[in-house]
This record gives sequence, structure tokens and C-alpha cells, in this order.
Amino acid sequence: TMEQTVAGQRWVSDSEPELGLGVMLKVEFGRVEIYFPAAGEHRQYAQKSAPLRRVRFDVGDRVKTHEGDERTVESVELDKGLLVYQTDKGPLPEAELSDTISFSKPQDRLLGSQVDDTRTFDLRLEALEQRSRLRKSPVRGFVGGRVDLIPHQMTIAAEVSGRLLPRVLLADEVGLGKTIEACLILHRLHLTGRASRVLILVPEALIHQWFVELLRRFNLMFSLFDEERCMAIEENEGMVNPFNDSQLVLAPISLFVEDELRMQQVMAADWDLLIVDEAHHLAWSEEDPSAEYELVEALAEKTDGLLLLTATPQQLGPEGHFARLRLLDPNRYTDLEAFLAEADHYEEVAGAVDRVMKGKALTAKDKKVFASKSERVKKHSEELAAGNEDARRQLVSDLLDEFGTGRVMFRNTRAVLTGFPKREASLVKVKPVRDGDDVDAKVKWLASLLKDLGEAKVLTICRTAELAMDVGERLQREINLNWALFHEDMTLMQRDRNAAHFSNEDGARVLICSEIGSEGRNFQFAQHLVLFDLPEDPELLEQRIGRLDRIGQTATIHIHVPYLAGTGSEVLARWYHEGLGAIEANLHGATEIWKRCREGLAALEAKFDAKKLKAFIEESKKARAEVTEKLARGHDRLLEWNSRRPSRAAAVLKDMAARDADYEFEQFFIQVLDFFGLHVEEHGNRCYFLQQGHMLTEAFPSLPEEGMLVTFDRQRALSREDIGFLTIDHPLVRGAMDLLLGSEHGNSSFGVWKGSGGDALMLECCFVVETVAPAALHVDRFLPVTPVRVVMDHSMKDKTAKSDFSEVELLKGNIGKLLEQTVVKHKLVPGMLKKAEGLAAKSMKAIVAEAGKTMAVQLDEEIERLEDLGRINDHVRPEEIEALKLQKEALQEALDEAQLRLDAVRLIWCRP
Repeated sequence: TMEQTVAGQRWVSDSEPELGLGVMLKVEFGRVEIYFPAAGEHRQYAQKSAPLRRVRFDVGDRVKTHEGDERTVESVELDKGLLVYQTDKGPLPEAELSDTISFSKPQDRLLGSQVDDTRTFDLRLEALEQRSRLRKSPVRGFVGGRVDLIPHQMTIAAEVSGRLLPRVLLADEVGLGKTIEACLILHRLHLTGRASRVLILVPEALIHQWFVELLRRFNLMFSLFDEERCMAIEENEGMVNPFNDSQLVLAPISLFVEDELRMQQVMAADWDLLIVDEAHHLAWSEEDPSAEYELVEALAEKTDGLLLLTATPQQLGPEGHFARLRLLDPNRYTDLEAFLAEADHYEEVAGAVDRVMKGKALTAKDKKVFASKSERVKKHSEELAAGNEDARRQLVSDLLDEFGTGRVMFRNTRAVLTGFPKREASLVKVKPVRDGDDVDAKVKWLASLLKDLGEAKVLTICRTAELAMDVGERLQREINLNWALFHEDMTLMQRDRNAAHFSNEDGARVLICSEIGSEGRNFQFAQHLVLFDLPEDPELLEQRIGRLDRIGQTATIHIHVPYLAGTGSEVLARWYHEGLGAIEANLHGATEIWKRCREGLAALEAKFDAKKLKAFIEESKKARAEVTEKLARGHDRLLEWNSRRPSRAAAVLKDMAARDADYEFEQFFIQVLDFFGLHVEEHGNRCYFLQQGHMLTEAFPSLPEEGMLVTFDRQRALSREDIGFLTIDHPLVRGAMDLLLGSEHGNSSFGVWKGSGGDALMLECCFVVETVAPAALHVDRFLPVTPVRVVMDHSMKDKTAKSDFSEVELLKGNIGKLLEQTVVKHKLVPGMLKKAEGLAAKSMKAIVAEAGKTMAVQLDEEIERLEDLGRINDHVRPEEIEALKLQKEALQEALDEAQLRLDAVRLIWCRP
């Protein structure tokens, strides 16, 4: 029992037997702490419900030492709570047992006449098959998201999460779902064990929005960190690093840039994945990088995975864009001048890619420009010329990676997607009042507009908090209506409360925001946007409009722009609408266009001139056309190819649709719930109400006392957020399967087959192939726990292919009576087990070999890429290539150490 524990004892986790043997560290405050050396994992459990078993071997058992020496146990002694095994090779303290021993012996239960119902055995076997398919599934982590199946999002999620080291810039235009893409990537990496510890840094205003999205859509419970939480942890637990207290951390970036101690602490904590939202705020120059940039750069250097999110990657100009790319791939982006010069050749790259994609080969000029500098391009070009069509896709990838926009940036645009609402601009000339109070004139117009719009929701955005408050106070004097504020001088809780009040159907009709309302927040339930004033930067204008113009918007968006005639506001309004067309359509190359036009714009704002404004608008139209055409020929075209891969999207969506429609899994899981004693009540098509009944265990996961309404239907889950969405990724599903397979339920069974046509014994064995390795190796993506079924008869013949007992009615019988026969218990059954294990071992070799082949292909590809980049760029560090080679060796070593474990066994007595 847990009360008899002492430090140093060896325990095994029933829910995670693949971790190997664990060492008891301590039991205190109702918590149990175990360290699993082979996997390098610490675990803490509640003392009363810990899924742990004391490891105790018996006389005759074979055990292994740390050095790999196998011994036979002859007797067992107890010394101060610790076991000492007397073996054929001398005493062996339990502390010296091999950490990689996987402990589970259903054969002992079988030979001890401890058997379960055959239906429980069948359920266990199906659970093993389901879990194996789950872990191998290419959409694991995607299918559990409460999201629509949108091709461009799924393409990026699959591409990025499939990489060895996912480091990318997600730069989709405003409203296309960057946050969903990041969460899909995060969810897959987390569930597959590749990102156990995750840090998400966001602007303070978006903390709660991220928290809710992660929990509501993906069932991920992140810990919100602020100064108050850090201090509470330090007060309760001493001067520890508070960021080691949680695996999943969500924090405002300001927490670290304003406090040197917190910066050191978050740096000292190890992270597998770092996500930074609104990354365009990471200002950088070679002489004076911002504190935010330096923080992210330091974290990025020691974190394998990095996702940067921004809808406006060019907002800080080419220099700022380069700065973010070098965070992601310092080997690829080393020199700003070279980066700027590279962009001048994007048209050449796009031309070469276009030719290859249209079924042609590289021209002589292409080979001179590209193949002469890249061994990979040369190799794949030669393979293509020799008739190997498989090399075409790789050649395109090489060109984009090494000479194009690189492989670290993804940007989807409305121009190549469909299904977005129309944007209608309404520029309104407002008459100035006598005393020259421009704000009052616009407020009076706004009050009139709101009267005309009836009950419609209206988002109003101003440049500053002061202006937003002023507009709100004046509007209140003009019209009686329910309105709310949103600006940076309010607390985070106040902002969230007001945003929720605006989203409520019976809540505020008008939300008046400062510029921070234009970042990150989603208000697509509204169709009217008032731009009370206009920003100088066209990227910011798109951010504002993007609050309404986003995926999920179903109606035309009406954008109202008041301006005073003969003032700077008329200049900006007409320049944006007539010159750039930026109010009714997304503007490509906004930063470059703005740089070309800003001097003329500033002059007109300072001194209005109607004639000059008209000419300036015509010049701006030309500038926009030139920049757009240039980007379409090069930069944008390359990004589109890099981001849109229809075949990849089709494969992912097909797999997800198949999972969504998997009625067999649905019925299987309902059986699991029934087995554990839950009360399951049907509530319409694919909907169920789950409630605690006569429970088999008190440790059943994630089920509230009041019960839970769930559905297996995605569309129902999207329309009813109060219903749980059950998929292979849901914590309830994963927890229930772990609970079943981590227990002894069904691992030993006996049945009588009457009418089999003969008198025989058959032994059905289910082995699993598993590895014990540190989580950082991510070996699970190559070799998940894999079941191997073998059926043996008493004459030692393999009957696996011809024996399917799913349609056979197996009756209960008295196994004790059968095992009273010495020949059955001590000769036949052990012999059948040994023979079955030999056959399973052969299957395991093939499974492990295939896993090793897949692993080698993936890592060799990355090693080859870095070596090739090193020939073009001398800043590629040899240490990075060597680290990948060492990782490949460690993975192969882990695969070579794969073990076969008997998980379940069923003895069948065949009668005529």
C-alpha cells in the first residue's frame, strides 16, 4: 500500500507502463512523487488514486540489472522496506534493477486461475488496436479541435507539425485563422509527446482570449501567469522557479520585459515549444533590438519549436521582417543586406518553380543560377531529367527553401481563397461645427448613424484611449443607448467583461475601442465598423477591418468612415479608398506602398490642396499597381506555393472526415463507458448524456459529478458549445482507454468453445511492441505502442491467420479444473506461450525495422538540408548538424531496445 512506501522502492505506472520502472522519491501532503529514469520523466500522483503498482518479482522470475545482466530469482528478502533478491548470480537490491523493465504478467493470472469474462478480453484487444491506430493517426491532435475543416488551415497544421523542428512564421492575412493553425499544431505536438512543456507569450489584452480558445476548442488547460501568481508560488514553495510549476504556461510578454528576475526564471525553465502572438511588435535593429525581441531571441535559441504569429509581417518594414525570420532559422537568415538583395531575384525563382510545376525541367540558365550553388537542387534536377517524377515535388521544395521565401513562412491571402464576405465602404463628409470641434461633429454624425441602424451591433475604433473615452462621453449626451469601452487604461478583466458584454445579444450595441481593439479580438458577429479616425499605417487599417472581416463572417461588412472636408482626415480617407482601394479589399505590399507615398501624404495632411490630392491619388493608384504586380510575379507567388498544397490538404481532410464518421469507434467507446459502470443515455443522433452510475472505479477521468452531455458529431459540437465533443483526442476518451489498458481488466481470460469441431486447446496472445526512451526523442511518432496478436494451438501450430473469435460464442468454464492437469499447467500452456512469443518477436523485428527506416529518411532529409545550406551559407553551425546526427543515433538505439510485452492472454478450450 502507499502508506508502506519508502524512498528507493521500485514502482510501475499502470497507465504508462512504457515508462519502465520508477523510483519512489517521496510521499507527502497526499501526493506521491515518482521518477522514471529510463524515460527521464517525473510524475506526481494523488496518493489515493495513484495508478501505481509495487514491483515485486517472485521465485523463478528472470530479471535484468542496470548493466543488462539477466538473473533468475531464487528468494526474496525485505530490508527496511526495500526488497533484496537472492539470484543465481548473487544478491540484487531492487535499486539495481534495470530501469527499462516493462512489468505486466497476465500469464501469472491465467495460470493462477484469475480470469475475466471473454467480452472484457475482446474489449481490451479492441482498445489496444484503437489506441495503436490513434497514436499512428496523421490527424491525431487535429481531429479533437472544435473547429471547421478548412483546407488552408489543415494544410499548414499538417506541414508544420510534421517537421522535426517546427519553427515557422504564421502570417495569414487578418481573419484567416492563424490562432487556430497555431493551436492545431500545438495540440498535435502536445498529444504526441513532442511538446510537453509549452510557453505562449501574448499581448496582455489577448491573455483571456487565448485561454478560452485553448480550453473551449482543444480541451487544453493552460496556467495563466502574472506577477501575483509567481509571488504566490514562491511564498508557498520557497524560492523555486515558478515556471517549473506548470507544463502549459500562458503569460503576457510584459511580465518578463519589465522584470529581470522573471526573465531569468523563464529562461531557466526548459520549454519544448514557444508561441509568440502579434510578433510584429518585436522591434529590431542591428544597433538597438527591443527588450521584447531580445527575450524571444534568447528563448528561441534554446527551444526546439517556435511559432511566431502576425497578420502584418511587413509592418516594421523589411528590416523587421528579416529580424523575425532570423529568430526562426538563423542558419538561413544571417545577413540583412543579403536578405534584401535576395528579394530582388524572387521573380527568377518563381519562374523556375513555375516551369517545374508545369511539368518542364530547369533551363540551362536555371541550372547555372541555382543548381551550381546547391547540391540538392542539382541532384533532384538530374533525377527529374532522368525520368523520376517523384523528384519534381522535392525540386520545388528545394528552390523555395534555399532561394525563395524559405520554408519558415506561411501566408494565406483572400486573393487565393474563397467564401469571404463583401466589404462596402461608406465615406461620409461631416460638416464642421462653428467652434471647430471636429470630435463633436463626428459624434453627432455617429449618433445619427446609430439611430438609423436600429439594433445593429457597431464596433467603433479610435487611435487613442483618450479619444475613445471622449467619444463615449459625448455620445452618451447625444443618444440613450447601451455602449461599452475597450482601451489600454482599463484592467484586463474590465476589457474582457466589456468585450463579452458587446458579444452578448442583449448586451452593448456599441463598443468604442482604442487602437488595441484592432489586434487579436474577434467581433465577427457584428457587420458595422466605424473608423472614427484613420491610422497612418495601412497595415493597421487592415488590422482594424479584420476584427469583422474574418472566417465565420456571413454578411456584408459595412465600413463607415467620417471625415471633415478640407482637412487631413479627408486626405487619409480618400487616399485609402480611392488611391489604394484598401477599405474594400486587402492591400498587398502595404508597407512598400506607404513608404513610396508617405512624404506626399504628410505634405497634404499639413496643407490641404484639392488639386494636389487628386494628382496624389492617381500617383498612389500607379504605385499600388506596380507593387502588386511585382509581388504577384515573385514574393507573393512563392509564398502562395509554399502555403497552399491542395494534395496535402485533401489527404488531411479525408482522414479527418473518416475519423468524424467512425461509428465503430463510437460504439466501441460507448462499450468502454458501459464497462466502467457509467450511465449512458442517448440524446438524439450521435448525442449522449453521461452520468456516474455504479462505477467500477472512482478514478474515472474528466467526468463532472452533475454529468456531461456529449456528441461525436462535429457540426453539432460547433453549433452547441455547451456539448462536449468526443473524439480520439478528448481527455475523457484518452483517460478511459489508459484506465482500461493500465489495469488488469481483460488481460487474462478463459472460454469454452462448444461445437468447434474438435477437442483442442488454443491460446490467443496479444503482445505489444514498446520502447522506453526520453520524451525529448519523440520516438512515439516512429514507433507507438503496437499490438501483435498470435494464436497458438496445443500442437504448437500457428493459427493466427485462421482464427477469428469475434463471431464465436465462448462460454464460461472452470479453468481451475483444466489447470489441475499438470501437463496443461506446466507443459502445454508455458510451451504455447513460448512459441507464441517467438512468432511475435519475428513480427516485432519487421515493425521496428520499418520504424527505423521512416526515422532515417526524415532525419537524413534534415541533415542533408543543413549540409547543403552550409555550402551556400558559411554561418550554418557544424554543431547543429552534429546534434541531428546524434539524435538519429539515439533514436536508432531506442528502437533497437524495443521490447515485446505480453499484454493479454486467453485460453480457449475447444469442444466438439
